[in-house]
Amino acid sequence: MNANDPWPSEIRREDDGRRLVVVFEDGARFSLSSEHLRVRSPSAEVRGHSEAERKTLGGKRNVRILAVTPVGNYAVRLDFDDGHSTGIYTWRELYTLGAAAEEDFADYLEALTAKGLDRDEPGEA
Repeated sequence: MNANDPWPSEIRREDDGRRLVVVFEDGARFSLSSEHLRVRSPSAEVRGHSEAERKTLGGKRNVRILAVTPVGNYAVRLDFDDGHSTGIYTWRELYTLGAAAEEDFADYLEALTAKGLDRDEPGEA
């Protein structure tokens, strides 16, 4: 962690775990869908060890965040109701996801279509 990294002042689940609200000290406020956070998990399971190994996940439209657990003073682990709990989301990761949420989620939807996947039917490619 370096001095220029964003620092959160508030993190909370909303809408019965369907959204994660993150407010940063610089005034940025993001309301991230659990689906977006789940499909963009920084875990090796989703991200792989290189861009070529990144997976596109279908069937996550209704996933919910069950728990938000601090990891040191630099991140949180999110536990999802589909059993996924290995993603460690750093403050920078959450800030980046929030700042680019609309464009990034559109890219995800495009990838689903290109790979013949659906937001409601489980699958991965």
